[in-house]
Amino acid sequence: MNFDKELDARGLNCPLPILRAKKALAEMLSGQVLHIISTDPGSIKDFAAFARQTGNELLGSSENNKEFEFFMKRK
Repeated sequence: MNFDKELDARGLNCPLPILRAKKALAEMLSGQVLHIISTDPGSIKDFAAFARQTGNELLGSSENNKEFEFFMKRK
């Protein structure tokens, strides 16, 4: 998937991946896509809830070797 900005949140625990994503999205234009990489298993539920609460669209997520990837589209 194409993206405009990448956030490496590996090694960070809740709530840091969400806080860093929020900051990164605030610096982006509407419609741009943020790619997030996290190692926090709680981030699966956290990013789904974050998308619902903020109106940013969670385009997709996946897990590979205990790393979680998320693609969020700026509202």
